[in-house]
Amino acid sequence: MRVIDLTIKDLTELVRDWKAAVFLVIMPIAFTLLFGFAFGGFGGGEEDPRLPVGLIDQSGGRLSASLLSLLDASGVVRPVALEGRDADPASAEKQVQDEDLAAAVIVPVGYSDRLLAGDLIQLVVIVDAGKPAGLTAQGEIQAAALRLAGAAETARLSAQAYEAQSRFADDNARQQFLAEAIDRAIQAWQQPPLTVAVTEASVEEEGETIMQSGFSHTSPSMMVQFAIAGLIGAASILVLERKSRALRRLLTTAVSRTEIILGHYLAMFAMIMAQFVILMAFGELLGVPYHREPLAILLVMAATAAWTAALGLLIGVMAKTEDQVITYSLFPMFILAGMGGAWMPLEFTGKAFQAIGHLLPTAWAMDGFENIVVRGLGFESVLLPVAIMLAYAIGLFALAAWRFRFE
Repeated sequence: MRVIDLTIKDLTELVRDWKAAVFLVIMPIAFTLLFGFAFGGFGGGEEDPRLPVGLIDQSGGRLSASLLSLLDASGVVRPVALEGRDADPASAEKQVQDEDLAAAVIVPVGYSDRLLAGDLIQLVVIVDAGKPAGLTAQGEIQAAALRLAGAAETARLSAQAYEAQSRFADDNARQQFLAEAIDRAIQAWQQPPLTVAVTEASVEEEGETIMQSGFSHTSPSMMVQFAIAGLIGAASILVLERKSRALRRLLTTAVSRTEIILGHYLAMFAMIMAQFVILMAFGELLGVPYHREPLAILLVMAATAAWTAALGLLIGVMAKTEDQVITYSLFPMFILAGMGGAWMPLEFTGKAFQAIGHLLPTAWAMDGFENIVVRGLGFESVLLPVAIMLAYAIGLFALAAWRFRFE
């Protein structure tokens, strides 16, 4: 009971401080809106979210239209036919550099005829290999080109087999046969008789795409980031109690050292959980589907609050002045948020950066939240992030308890 009394005492002091409300609620809401609109805002669900890929057709053959059809059926890229001045390769390259296009593909002269003749001919792809969007678009273009080459080869072999039995009436009949064979092959690609469903890749629920706007990333990222910033007020209470010798006076009462430490820790934990509930409700208003897996989200919230509160306890123990509390809170916030994927999703970075990022608890917090609200995964997807965050919480709490001083 004495632990609860200490917890209530700390929470009462935090509620009285208007600056705490700024760091806990007002600033994360403001930054969620700012970065959410920057990453797509409310309009993300109304426009085609696929990567735009320019298509310059210098061939004019039937296979060019088939390539356009294959790209249009992609769930990753959106083909844009470039005509007039935009059909100039230099203009297309500039659009790629300006990020108006993720990539551009040029269908060279004679592409259809040579492919149907069994010759090897390559598409010309303009892409910035240094950008994740470019690499993604390049992979999708290559997949479409391989499918088209396979369809052309299938049509050519079918025509040869037909000719071995009975000759075509004329060249027009042969071209018609090839066209129909290509159409059937492409249709088979688009509607395969056998499909493989992978749970981890599912991002849909009841036929609707989970990630509808930029808020799906910025809402959890600002929650995690400002949970650390909000520790300033809570950690300052410890510093002030130590400076005023209130902690030493507590030892003359029936309150034990363990109860004092737990009381301060639970106050920070409760403060962060309350902050999460408010910001999560705001995120729901913006269309972030936290409600998909409420128990999974609750576990991620609790685990995130656990290690963040332990970090706050450690900050309160290490800092000797209120200025040091601010420094010790904001510096880890910038490091943990920047390296842990709160500012930019780690999947948009290189493998080395991703590996380094996952040495930090913020990366696992972001994984836990985004597995539900972005990737559309189930309850099991948060168990590993939660376990790792709890391990961080235990380690940080043990370190804080070891360093705790009552002087």
